[in-house]
Amino acid sequence: MTVEEQEAARTAEGDRSLSVVALAAMVVGSMVGAGVFSLPRNFASGAGVVATVIAWVVAGVGMLMLVFVFQALATHRPDLDAGIFAYAKAGFGNYVGFFSAFGYWASACVGNVTYWVLIGSTLGSVLPAFGEGDTLLSVVVTSAMLWAFHLFVLRGTRNAAVLNTIVTIAKLVPILLFVIVGAVVGTHWETFRLNLWGGAEPSAAELFSQVRSTMLITVFVFLGVEGATVYSRYARRREDVGRATVSGFLGVLAVFALVTLVSFAALPAADLRGLRQPSMAGVFGEVVGTWGAVLINVGLVVSVLGAYLAWTLMSSEVLFEAARQEDAPRFLTVVNRHGTPWMALLFTSGLIQVFLVITMFSDDALTSMLELCSSLSLIPYFLTALYAVQFGVPRWSRGAHGDAPPTGGSPLSRGQLVAALVAVVYTVFLVIAAGPQYLLLSFLIYAPATVLYVVARRERRLQVFTRWEVVLCIVAITGAVVALIGLVTGSISL
Repeated sequence: MTVEEQEAARTAEGDRSLSVVALAAMVVGSMVGAGVFSLPRNFASGAGVVATVIAWVVAGVGMLMLVFVFQALATHRPDLDAGIFAYAKAGFGNYVGFFSAFGYWASACVGNVTYWVLIGSTLGSVLPAFGEGDTLLSVVVTSAMLWAFHLFVLRGTRNAAVLNTIVTIAKLVPILLFVIVGAVVGTHWETFRLNLWGGAEPSAAELFSQVRSTMLITVFVFLGVEGATVYSRYARRREDVGRATVSGFLGVLAVFALVTLVSFAALPAADLRGLRQPSMAGVFGEVVGTWGAVLINVGLVVSVLGAYLAWTLMSSEVLFEAARQEDAPRFLTVVNRHGTPWMALLFTSGLIQVFLVITMFSDDALTSMLELCSSLSLIPYFLTALYAVQFGVPRWSRGAHGDAPPTGGSPLSRGQLVAALVAVVYTVFLVIAAGPQYLLLSFLIYAPATVLYVVARRERRLQVFTRWEVVLCIVAITGAVVALIGLVTGSISL
């Protein structure tokens, strides 16, 4: 490692100054963003009350198992302090680790695009020129906001984390008000009963179809549950990472489920499907009047900007760590005097800008970006769960390079291993539920990114690919070609 890289590593290491409250705020701030404000219409479009309850149970159990996986790995592998990327690399080698890091990073960038689209759509309810957040005016205005945030984050991670804690508290107020007031004032039991099956005939096949249709939605709203893990190197105490992750997740799960159920009790499913996004504003406006819609719209702007800040921090951190671990080009390790990885941040803001422009050519910008974001996140989640299984079995506890567990490392307990196995099954189910379209589109992003990996390996004079990594590279390129053909022919669309 060069002198410059050593200095960058020391600067980036920072102070272990984040408390359990600040870490939990990172988790809540990452998950409570655009998704919660669009839940009423998104769920009503494909499911009824019964399917919604089942979907939240499935998602809750599955994501809780992932939470336990993150918690267990944070305790048993404290040396892996870069989160998702580090686990995939330790278990399955450098190229897979790079895929996990880049996929997670790209997912965060695409997710941030949905925030700007929703802000544009919110402004469109007052100024029609903003449309659904996908017009030229909307893209120009939100792009200006994007780069303003970029300049703010450049001033340092800890300052941004403090602001995130404040914003997280502020944005929860209108959401909790929606749940409480909606439950007390807006509940109509006959409407709730008519919404049980979403207007469809009750059957097992229909129920499964409805549950399946909600899976990518639930993935999207839970993205960020690993936020404390990504920032574990800033935690005052290592055990705070697990506590923050579990407490943040359980609180958010309860809020998300209540938002959907209160909406089904307030309006018929057909009316919910007809609302413009953010649909929570439409529901609250029907329940309490215009002031309710205004309150939710203001809450959305605060929420989205807070979530955007948290995701920008995490995504640039992951790209920086990939470079620091020699799996991305050296220039991404460059930090400024505030300790912010500014080159990684520049790449992050740049990709967000590209996808923001793409939304102008999409039939349904919000849904397309939401589902692509969710699909990109599935591979990193799957690899993390699979690594936990590998590490949890003593005879498999040696990594991809035959390394023994580090000092203090030990195989997972039986309960933790069960949680990891359930998490693997859950993530595989999500990949199946998502369907082939977005998996292929993921390859369209993964394949070109391999160039960065090759550059990183060659500039450090390391072997680029092992034999099986060559096969994986061929699969990624093939998938990208198929996706490109699909986009050209119209069989795949954004």
